[in-house]
Parts: sequence; C-alpha cells; structure tokens
Amino acid sequence: MFILKNAQQFSQEMILSANLENGLFIDATAGNGHDTLFLAQHIDSTSKILSFDIQETAILQTRQLLQKYDLAPKVTCILDSHANISNYLEQEERVRLAIFNLGYLPGSDKKIITIPSSTLEAIQILLRRLDKNGKIIIVSYYGHDGGLEEKDAVEELISALPQKEWSVLKYQFINQINCPPICYVIEKKK
Repeated sequence: MFILKNAQQFSQEMILSANLENGLFIDATAGNGHDTLFLAQHIDSTSKILSFDIQETAILQTRQLLQKYDLAPKVTCILDSHANISNYLEQEERVRLAIFNLGYLPGSDKKIITIPSSTLEAIQILLRRLDKNGKIIIVSYYGHDGGLEEKDAVEELISALPQKEWSVLKYQFINQINCPPICYVIEKKK
C-alpha cells in the first residue's frame, strides 16, 4: 500500500533515490541536524558532507547529534551562510546532492529566517556545481513573516530552468491548512 508522505518524508525518499556513493553532499541549512544525520547514515565511507548554518546553536546541535550516532567524522559543520558555499568547494568539485529547509530554526528565534537573496545565491552556485543526475531538494516552510516571499522567489527561479537540462518537481498537499510545507526537487539531466 502506498501512503502519501509529507514534504519532509518525501525529501528523504528523494535522498535515498540518489547515488549515495563517492560524492559530496551539502546540507545548506543544518538547523537541528536531522537532514545532516540522515545523509550521514546513508552515504558511503568515501563520501563527505558539508553542513551550513548561520546560527552557532544550529551548528552545535548538529555536531551533538552526529556525535551521538558516531557519525561526526563524515561531516564538516560550517558556521556560515549557504550563500558562501563556493568558498568551501575545491575549484572543480562537483556536488551530488544538496538539501535546504527554508524558514527558521525550530525552537529558536523566529525572526532569524532564511532569506531570498542568500537562498537564491546558494541555489545558483549549486546549479553550476551539480553532478549529472544530481539533485537539489528544497523544503519550504513558508507560514511565517518573509516565508511567502522566499517561496515565491525560489519557485520563480527554478520554474524557469530549461527543461532540456533540468527536471523540476513541486510536491505539495493542496487541501491542508496552515501553509503545509512544499518540497521542490531539481535534477540535472546533463
């Protein structure tokens, strides 16, 4: 029996559908560390993860979670904006998969949010660095001040990607209240 998944569960299915061997993986918004942990649990020993966040609390929580499961060696946690991803990549380094959770850090200051300018910059960097068949997964939590603007900006950017080079999917429940999260998946064809 097939059961519909929420945006977060669907994003994990998309991670599992990727080639998880010998690659570079990026969690562009570490948050509480759950996506970083999920990636670390599923990639092989030749792969690595870069996990970004602008909040020291998020980086500390992510490190603690990884240490709890003995997975810290697979991950480099970076206290910096995802807009600066290119500063942490080698010149020709390719990215296998990147994931974003847009919004605010659950349980923290709701005024500290992801913003369109840095998010769009990070997505554009990743589009240039993505492996063939690589994926960018974006889960947009937009039910807060500024969230709708960011969701609209992201959707405008990715919906204009050329069909011959990219597949872009929008996964969303349309009969739920309170701005249910949306999962976007971008896959590079060439």
